[in-house]
Amino acid sequence: MKHKLLVLTMALSCTLAGNAMALTKGEYKAGKDRISADYKVNKQKCDGLKANAKDICVSEAKGAEKVAKAELESQYKPTPKNMEKVGFAKADAAYDTAKERCDDLAGNAKDVCVKDARAARVKAKEDAKVAKASADVNKAGSDKVTDASKDANKAKNEADYKAAKERCDALAGAPKDSCVNDAKAKFGMK
Repeated sequence: MKHKLLVLTMALSCTLAGNAMALTKGEYKAGKDRISADYKVNKQKCDGLKANAKDICVSEAKGAEKVAKAELESQYKPTPKNMEKVGFAKADAAYDTAKERCDDLAGNAKDVCVKDARAARVKAKEDAKVAKASADVNKAGSDKVTDASKDANKAKNEADYKAAKERCDALAGAPKDSCVNDAKAKFGMK
């Protein structure tokens, strides 16, 4: 376990070292302007679409903008917290778009789609938290990383369980009970 933490810490340190060359204020401003222009172009592409296809397109454009802003901020101020914000922005952008895609479905299929999207967002956010804790390891020690990993695994299992349980709702009676019990066992729920 300590070997894995050491390897992870070294990998993140290399990532941070690559980001050590922070952007200048001028580069940061130019980056913000580019992101704004890219968003406008991407959003204009959505104008020709209708109904949910347009909603998906707009969600993708907004998500790309949020991720680009977070990445730019991380490049301007390369800190573990800003790296975590990039992970959160990516998770939220993917979730928002996935939710829009789920709108094309109905009934249990839509419910399952939304639960799967939520589970993916939880996993991505928990991974970002663990990466931040790993980057902070020099300040706090490996116990913080271990705690973050445990919390992340618990949250991921809960999200996966909720998605699996939603799939069981398509069943009835004994098969549904069996499905729920299997999900509980698989994801360690009581």
